[in-house]
Amino acid sequence: MRTLTLSFAVLLFLTVSAVAQYPVFRGCPVTIDFSKKLRTWDGFGFNYVETAQTIDYSKDAKDYGGFSIMTEDNRKQVIDLVFGEEGLKVGLIKMFLDPFHQTEAGGAFNHEMATTNMRMFVRMGLEKTRARGSNLQIITTLYGPPAYTTLQKTMRGRDLDTKYKTDLANYMIDWAKFLKEKEKFPIKYISLHNEGEDWERWPRDGKEGNIGKGHDYNMYWPGTQICDFLKMMRPMLDKAGLKDVSVTNGEPTNWYRFSFWGHADALYDDDAALKNLGLITSHGFYVGGYDNRWYGSHTNVGTSLLRSKRPELHAWVTSTSWSKMDSRFLKEIWGNIYEAQVNGIIPWAGIQRPPLWVSGDPNPGCAFNVSEDGTYELRPGYYYYKQVSRAGQPGMAVVRVNSMDSEIPVIAFSANGTKNADAFVVVNTNLKNEKPVTINLKGTQGRKFKVYRTAEGENYKELGVVEIPDSGYDYNAPANSATTFFAVK
Repeated sequence: MRTLTLSFAVLLFLTVSAVAQYPVFRGCPVTIDFSKKLRTWDGFGFNYVETAQTIDYSKDAKDYGGFSIMTEDNRKQVIDLVFGEEGLKVGLIKMFLDPFHQTEAGGAFNHEMATTNMRMFVRMGLEKTRARGSNLQIITTLYGPPAYTTLQKTMRGRDLDTKYKTDLANYMIDWAKFLKEKEKFPIKYISLHNEGEDWERWPRDGKEGNIGKGHDYNMYWPGTQICDFLKMMRPMLDKAGLKDVSVTNGEPTNWYRFSFWGHADALYDDDAALKNLGLITSHGFYVGGYDNRWYGSHTNVGTSLLRSKRPELHAWVTSTSWSKMDSRFLKEIWGNIYEAQVNGIIPWAGIQRPPLWVSGDPNPGCAFNVSEDGTYELRPGYYYYKQVSRAGQPGMAVVRVNSMDSEIPVIAFSANGTKNADAFVVVNTNLKNEKPVTINLKGTQGRKFKVYRTAEGENYKELGVVEIPDSGYDYNAPANSATTFFAVK
């Protein structure tokens, strides 16, 4: 009897000891493991859009970003808010290449006419970035080709006239050369197209140009055409002295289309094209539901397929929605980072002049609105973006996170040998209710964290320093909030 009693006591002790090793669920269990690095992070970015829709720039010049009507002082304020030490501290820039730089084959290039304000924005931003000891990576995207290179011979013509494909390649290369040699910009990538996968933007006969007056420029880019340009442009870039500029696959509307509309497969099946691919790019717009053609998930099927042959390839989101400029915007960012598995994110037009977009921008969220009197307004999207853009600086690493509530997405970055601190962002996408969270950390020396929060009535508000013990930290995440924790060194 004594033996049985002793055995039961030992069993009970072992059982209690084993249970004690598991975390107590005081709130939603969240675990961030800074030792589990998923991929290098290239940074968050910004996109200044100048010319977007006009068919005849000489008669209808547009500056959607608004710098042309702002005072010098207001421009400097915006630059500081985007690139400055206390601003967004972005590391990536997207610059569009519009269709107005050349009117005929062999004709002179005019790279300055329709790009004055975009180049001013980047020039000032680069100076501010370098002043704080950092740098930018620039990607330039063919927004649409000059009319003469299309079969339709019209702006927004659907099809490439293949006898001008070398001219179109030179159109992109000469612009990149101008940016590098004349502007001294750190141009890194040329992207072949802007949503060129969407074949239904044009009438079936292709004769009337892009449907509607409010569309982007575009041209249809099938996978075979993308592969041809990747193989053709690499030696052309080398000959032009641009050996450090690479070509991307262009930018489908979302990762679902990149993965399943044939683009990823075309690249995978063409070893020569894949060898010349410098970066995987796509827009990261998310659309749920299965009842419309715009469906788009944050699938990683396409990126994983190409990385199975070239595991070193990085991937960037080169446009994505600001959503409702609230916590749901950060859920979209989370999806691109942890589902699509990207290394960098540049949202759609961060500064907008609303009256200049025909029928209204379908993605009106942004960081700044510019009024027609030249003043600007900081929008809620700025502060939510600031929560992640400052946390994920270039050279850091995305690390493993777990959250047992789909309304509590968590985004985290390790210092990864940079001067930056380990950081993580806890988001509550529930628009009405506060949610309790229990935060557990692994793989970091940091135990004290400086905290900033954006929520109702709080715009990147500093909340002081908290200590996160081994037993976990209980935190009540306000409704519709984002809270960033920076390790204190």
